[in-house]
Amino acid sequence: MTYSAQTTDINGATSLVRDCVGATAGERMLIVCETEDIGFYDEKAPKLVAAAARAMGVLVYETHTHSSISTDEDRAKLLRSIIGFDHVVFFSRVGDQIRFSANLGIPSSTMCYILNDASLNSEFGTACHHGMCEIKNAIDIAFEKANHIHVTCPLGTSYSGRLCQANEQRIEVSVKRFPQLVPRPIPATDFRGKVVLSRFLLGTGSHYYEPYCLSLPQNIIACVDGNRITRFEGAKDQVQRVEQHYQYVSSQYNIEPWYVDSWHAGIHPACQFNANAEADILRWSGTAFGNPRLLHFHTCGEYAPGEISWNIVDPTIYLDDVPVWENGQLYPDRIPSCESILIAHPNLAAIFANPARDIGLSA
Repeated sequence: MTYSAQTTDINGATSLVRDCVGATAGERMLIVCETEDIGFYDEKAPKLVAAAARAMGVLVYETHTHSSISTDEDRAKLLRSIIGFDHVVFFSRVGDQIRFSANLGIPSSTMCYILNDASLNSEFGTACHHGMCEIKNAIDIAFEKANHIHVTCPLGTSYSGRLCQANEQRIEVSVKRFPQLVPRPIPATDFRGKVVLSRFLLGTGSHYYEPYCLSLPQNIIACVDGNRITRFEGAKDQVQRVEQHYQYVSSQYNIEPWYVDSWHAGIHPACQFNANAEADILRWSGTAFGNPRLLHFHTCGEYAPGEISWNIVDPTIYLDDVPVWENGQLYPDRIPSCESILIAHPNLAAIFANPARDIGLSA
């Protein structure tokens, strides 16, 4: 991925440590990294973050880890290893694997989606984190208040409903994100319709299995009623491939295959991926979802994020009659409470007005 460096009054490392992590002088911060030879993260970005934190008087410790957790024992070992620190920053996908866990008692933890030093100091890494969090919170509230939510896409998706607070406990991650990429997942319970699946089905980062990506030579329609996939429509052989994939993945973890847990779309206008997605699918799946051109569903398993994701390109999302996302572009100014946020953060307003469009997928 190629990012252009930005001239700002704050670099990405300082924004991460000060504005997202919230570390202060004298506190102990652990940086957990994958090694560069794994091919996901580079080693420069975490070193820049460590240097920025030390310049602020934070006591920084660094360690390396595997790229994924495969057993409950591995998860328990990881959680034990971070106890005693005030903050933990993950430049490792293991942070993503614990993001929906109720990990009471662990330190303040942050999952970093910055893959290299250029990204860290681009608009993606330096966009005002506090402002992005304010926009995220305003979007959460707008979804809660909407009487009717309708999702469409150029391929024919038509999926609608509302967020029923009386019946749903809102899902939220227990690990902070940097940068802020998505709003809270929207529970699927009171939604129904048809979702057009194209290009591929993909794992969610909850577990890693083979094949992690199932190509879709032809589009498939998923018919959804609440939390249930009622059927797939399309060419018989392709439907059979999809059904077999769901049955295979669900059998690996003893989970309900036909469950749709929730969905949400990206909100960061500077998130981008300019390599070919299918040539670098693991990195794509771990970063590109923050772009507003992508909406993804959590399916296969009665929990977020499930084990199989659907990725919908260029969604339009109506909150009541207002297209807050339109053809893959997020217009936060169409939410009244966001207007003052954009005025207070003109750098964010400028990025939203000229968002990154490259997500590694051809039309």
